Amino acid sequence: MTGGLQAFLSPVERYELSRLVVQSRDVVEGNLAGRHRSAVRGASTEFADHRAYIPGDDPRRLDWKVLGRTERYFIRRYQDETNLRVYLAIDRSASMGYGSASVTKYQYACRLAAALGFVVCKNRDSVGLYLYSDRVDAAVGARNSLSHLNNVLTVLKDSTPASTTATAPALHRVADDIHRRALLILMSDLFDDTEGVVKALAHFRKERHDVIVFHVLDPQELDFAFDDGGEFFDMETGERRTADPEAIGHEYRRAFGAFLDEYRQACSRLRIDYRLARTDAAPTKFLRAYLEERRRLLG
Repeated sequence: MTGGLQAFLSPVERYELSRLVVQSRDVVEGNLAGRHRSAVRGASTEFADHRAYIPGDDPRRLDWKVLGRTERYFIRRYQDETNLRVYLAIDRSASMGYGSASVTKYQYACRLAAALGFVVCKNRDSVGLYLYSDRVDAAVGARNSLSHLNNVLTVLKDSTPASTTATAPALHRVADDIHRRALLILMSDLFDDTEGVVKALAHFRKERHDVIVFHVLDPQELDFAFDDGGEFFDMETGERRTADPEAIGHEYRRAFGAFLDEYRQACSRLRIDYRLARTDAAPTKFLRAYLEERRRLLG
């Protein structure tokens, strides 16, 4: 693949994403004029600039004088608005290398990250990256430019799934590292100690960060639709087990359903958006549906 954005998104996909926006549930802290409520109070009536109208914006913010001159819709922005810092936390442990078809979970997460980063930067917000396995393997600060996004995506492209998972310690380190309120988007299969991961997510909420969890899973992990018996092995520990899928399928799906429900319920309690991201769904279509739903819910 070529480097940067072109490695993950086609021109058609970028066009389809260009009018979307990532909205924050809570107030944020930043240093650019944007579309998000700021935690900093001050000159709330001081005009800053204009930006193009996006469906869902408050019509009361339209600049009618500009409309009369240009016949185009623009929103007035003020100094009490600020940009959003979005941090992508992506799991690159060995289990993310699994893929029953042509796409692994890690590759899917990378494409989803590219789509998110593109939407964030197009809306003058900032994007950063934390890549982890059993530790934080890479950290890229949040900035607002497509060239910076290309650097973030190059880090992802040049990395491969490896090592074991230690999600909770990695997330605690990330929470300690982010000093201003932000939006943290976690992309992982969450094959780890559930209680520890939930406590780490609660750490972000305690610091008043907004959080989204994209639970990236392969269809076979969800459906367990294997036809023949065989040897199954743990991609992180190397442990191997021989099993008959027909004999254990019902119990597997029950246990896996309970695993998913535990995360759904915990995220609901913490006011965290949780979404299951199946790797057989096009990442740009999945993201577009989610962001449009989030926009409607947040008003």
